[in-house]
Amino acid sequence: MFLKKVTLLNEKIPTKDHYPFSIPSIASLNEIKLDCNVTFFVGENGSGKSTLLEAIADKCGFNTAGGGRNNSYDVYETDSELTEYLRLSWMPKVMNGFFLRAESFYHFATHIDEVDDNGFKDYGGKSLLQQSHGESFLSLFLNRFNGEAIYLLDEPEAALSPARQLTLLKIIHDLETQGDAQFIIATHSPILLGYPDADIYSFDHGQISKINYEDTDHFNITKYFLENRKRFLYELFKEDE
Repeated sequence: MFLKKVTLLNEKIPTKDHYPFSIPSIASLNEIKLDCNVTFFVGENGSGKSTLLEAIADKCGFNTAGGGRNNSYDVYETDSELTEYLRLSWMPKVMNGFFLRAESFYHFATHIDEVDDNGFKDYGGKSLLQQSHGESFLSLFLNRFNGEAIYLLDEPEAALSPARQLTLLKIIHDLETQGDAQFIIATHSPILLGYPDADIYSFDHGQISKINYEDTDHFNITKYFLENRKRFLYELFKEDE
């Protein structure tokens, strides 16, 4: 494990009246300790998990539209407004890694098409644009992810079927158990969240706090739906009558 702690430098913040400090979980942040090779950020849409993950990526020097330190392209790349107020504590610091942003992955794939000169060796030997969305994600995970590195993944399940999410779990396991990789993942997937012995931080209820897998809404809503599908849908649709 490389990144040990993420600290918000509250003394440097002139005011918390504007974005991103208008997000309650960000405004209340002091520090997050990273004790596991795999850490998940969970929470409702707008809870701040992707905002913090993007700022960590920016602080690492990764392209905030997606990519690593050497992927320079301008489409949708912006400096995170949170970056200058974060301190990352490393032991040791690593320069290698990747930031996957599912919503802008097409732009990363287009960038690779424009600059690749080695036959897409780092992506399975085929243009990412000539693969399905899910296949291109897996090509990235299987071929680009290796060696001592930190991987920041923002909703990687967006392009993956449940079966492919299990494949991603196996890839994460193979990399982190070798002691060469650290993952921080923002996700809504109850499958990914089930990764054994991972830490899960919830961004709900206006604060960032560690939570057990079985206490997440992702687990409980999915479990209840699968066990009580007809009743769940009856109650849901009844509200419209």
